[in-house]
Amino acid sequence: MSLHGLPFPRTASGRASLLPPAPWHYSGDLLTVEYRTDPAAIAALLPEGVSLAHDDEDPGAVAFIWADWQSCADDGRELLDPVRAQYREAFVVVRCRYDGQLFSRCLFIWVDKDFALVRGHLQGYPKKMGSIHQTRPVTVGAAGPRLQAGGRFGMTLAASDRRLAEATVTLAGPSPTSGFVNSHPMLHHRFMPRIELDGSDSLAEVVTMAGTNLDLGPAYAGSATLSLFESPTEELTSIAPREILGGYFRSVGTTFAGGTTLEG
Repeated sequence: MSLHGLPFPRTASGRASLLPPAPWHYSGDLLTVEYRTDPAAIAALLPEGVSLAHDDEDPGAVAFIWADWQSCADDGRELLDPVRAQYREAFVVVRCRYDGQLFSRCLFIWVDKDFALVRGHLQGYPKKMGSIHQTRPVTVGAAGPRLQAGGRFGMTLAASDRRLAEATVTLAGPSPTSGFVNSHPMLHHRFMPRIELDGSDSLAEVVTMAGTNLDLGPAYAGSATLSLFESPTEELTSIAPREILGGYFRSVGTTFAGGTTLEG
């Protein structure tokens, strides 16, 4: 019998698979804090074959991004069952070089839904479970900021019952961009240890990907704050801010339809 499903479980119908067939469409609100840290701290988190961005490419630059997403497959069925469509994540992006090309790379990322976790692992994102919250903009009433000068947003991240990060963004006005760090194709490593647990991998690939059908809302920029906290199971404080560059808000739509294997 032929079994179907992108990841597990695979069944004759494929209906029980944790993920629907690709492509996957995303719409979300992103709040970003960009800052500089010690470039050597970033280098310590890059695998063999991946190097820091060049000196003139701001190698210590980091983007810490909170995202409130809604996603679905082509048939849009998840949108009528929102628990399967809505999730939040927080992730840390730097810039790096591989085989002579400049890439963006996700160092750390947390999500709050199982389908987002497994989808990220398939793509090469190092996703872990967490608790993520961010202020939503409003167009009516007083229970939220407007997308205008003075609008204030708060963001938090926790995992394993510990607060890992908290941040704020205060908008100053429209912006031509929503930052520069997370603006290149992503470079990821996909790996799975052999079942013998002998130190070797049964899957070891270097991959790249970028969204298609990019649909960007207006960008807004302003000032930002960011605090990172110690945890026995996390390494965020190793790339603590030395200088805050700014904060951004932008609504983003994109589609993931597959990536490219560069090595492996």
